[in-house]
Amino acid sequence: MSLHLTNTIKRTKEPFVPANPDRVTMYVCGPTVYNFAHIGNARPAVVFDVLYRILKRRFGTVIYARNFTDVDDKINTAAKESGIPISTITERYIEAYQSDMAALGVLTPDLEPRVTEHIPDIIDMVKRLIKRGNAYAVDGHVLFDIRSFPGYGALSGRDRDEMIAGSRVEVAPYKRDPADFVLWKPSTPDLPGWTSPWGRGRPGWHIECSAMIEEHLGLSIDIHGGGQDLIFPHHENEIAQGTCAHDGELYCRFWVHNGFVTVEGRKMSKSLGNVLLVRDLLNDAPGEAIRFALLSAHYRQPLDWSAKGLTQARRGLDRLYGVLREIDDAPETPCVAGLLETFEAALEDDLNFPAAIAELFRLAHAARQAETKADRASYKAALRDAGGLLGLLQQDPSAWFWQTAEDGLDTSRIEQLVEARMAARSVQDFDTADRIREELSSLGITVQDRADGSAWQRTR
Repeated sequence: MSLHLTNTIKRTKEPFVPANPDRVTMYVCGPTVYNFAHIGNARPAVVFDVLYRILKRRFGTVIYARNFTDVDDKINTAAKESGIPISTITERYIEAYQSDMAALGVLTPDLEPRVTEHIPDIIDMVKRLIKRGNAYAVDGHVLFDIRSFPGYGALSGRDRDEMIAGSRVEVAPYKRDPADFVLWKPSTPDLPGWTSPWGRGRPGWHIECSAMIEEHLGLSIDIHGGGQDLIFPHHENEIAQGTCAHDGELYCRFWVHNGFVTVEGRKMSKSLGNVLLVRDLLNDAPGEAIRFALLSAHYRQPLDWSAKGLTQARRGLDRLYGVLREIDDAPETPCVAGLLETFEAALEDDLNFPAAIAELFRLAHAARQAETKADRASYKAALRDAGGLLGLLQQDPSAWFWQTAEDGLDTSRIEQLVEARMAARSVQDFDTADRIREELSSLGITVQDRADGSAWQRTR
């Protein structure tokens, strides 16, 4: 099966075919570094990390770039409020972001360009857009003329009124059209700025990504990713300026967007006090459990973060690592061909994480039932390989259980008892099943029998 992805601009799922299979290019919008990363920032990092792993396995060279926006009004505000230099703010939060994502098992992209390192590239692209008649300078600003690009709006599917209402730009008198967006804007002496043909200033948000893509990945790329909130205006504007700067050449082949993250059914916001920082969550749970929880829903669907969901993720990993601990004596061997066929098919079907994880648990169950050392070795390799594509199950089981020890409770042992009780019930050995239930009860665990199996929870 070939890799299929939902292409936002086509509004359909289609086979992913890169322009050059020997050099696949992917760009994902990274953070604006004025604060610590929250769980919503972590979702695209994890989602596109899995896609990166899949691409690397399927194709030759993969060039993955994820940028840092290190010049922005929010950064300026944070620096002014804290009374420290802007560069100190950006360096602090770049390092924090890299550390937090590493704790979630996110691989370092091949490239991590920063906006401030690409000011000459940005100025050059703006000059080209003016020369081609797609942009105009006025009052120290340079704006993109959306009427010069007939395809404007194709990505978001918004009509003109929605574009104006939804854009994050000022409806200023110097604009030819209210929807025109800023490519360059003037800076006051107290703000960061660079010399340009239009006066001292700084770049607009959208032009930054287009310039960095051109510099590092080329005139046209295979995949551009990010959260759904970036579809308009950011990615819509990228398409306009990138296409026009390159004389109509296709800017990007596939646009891939992940869904929003809510917290306990509510939108994250400072006013509600429910903005969950990754580093705070790492104080309460291992990074791998946070990653597993982020993979619990299909990437295009909303993900509702909850304490219960994180607990379930930890228990799920307890089960999987528990199986690896049970078959730890099996030799290290290559994965048997075909054993991961269903798992890989799920991932290649538009990154169907829930289906892939269900298959991971099926493999774990089969591994526990395996009777020969050779079979256990095959399933051990399969679990490690499958887990590797998801960024999971790469630790030694003993290391996992050491870091997740909670009140002396051995969750792996509980899973074994629950499995043994289910097995006893399946052969109508109710005496053994009742004995195991009593043992679980003594540990403060209750078991609920359901049509799809048994579930357990702590009562104290």
